[in-house]
Amino acid sequence: MSNLFRLLIIPIFLQISACSGPTTRIACVGDSITEGNGLKIQSKTSYPVMLDSILGSGYTVLNAGRSATTLQKKGDFPYWICKEFSNVFAFNPNIIIIQLGTNDTKPTNWNKESYELDYQILIDTFNTIATHPEIYLCTPVPAFKTKWGINDSTIINGVIPVVNKLAKANNLEVIDLYTSMHDLGAHFPDSIHPDEKAANRMAQMIAYQVKNQ
Repeated sequence: MSNLFRLLIIPIFLQISACSGPTTRIACVGDSITEGNGLKIQSKTSYPVMLDSILGSGYTVLNAGRSATTLQKKGDFPYWICKEFSNVFAFNPNIIIIQLGTNDTKPTNWNKESYELDYQILIDTFNTIATHPEIYLCTPVPAFKTKWGINDSTIINGVIPVVNKLAKANNLEVIDLYTSMHDLGAHFPDSIHPDEKAANRMAQMIAYQVKNQ
């Protein structure tokens, strides 16, 4: 092999090696807000899909959201029994984003002690994944009007304090989606689910947090 050929081929090899480096896998755990309900083109505009696009190469994002689910095991539709929960483990993520609690605020579901206990169990369960994923806890987005039993008062006074408490106890980062969405009420057409603009802001916030830790 001539010296000239070596000089030409080595930079190309290095570029290929750089492009084929390890991919960071991110699992987005949540309810219909994560799944993308209410969006015209859910497969393109749910926040996990936009997060994948914003982060670009080197990342792959799994939408593990399931509509109507609760974090509490005794809720009316526990996330724990859904295939999306199993999908998280099969995905073997390096990062997990958790946004569960909106449906837990329904009067038929809400129990602060149960929510806190089951949230800690969820964190502990995800910590058993072999990749030892970095876990982020998201505060729920606002409920701009009470609907389907979902209410903002319980989000503020019940869910968010638990999220902050568990983040501190487990040394985890909180992504404050509640505060960041508060000026976007017009972009929650049914008062609960974000439209494309609001979902994009969620994705931007989460991407910033992931890239700056």
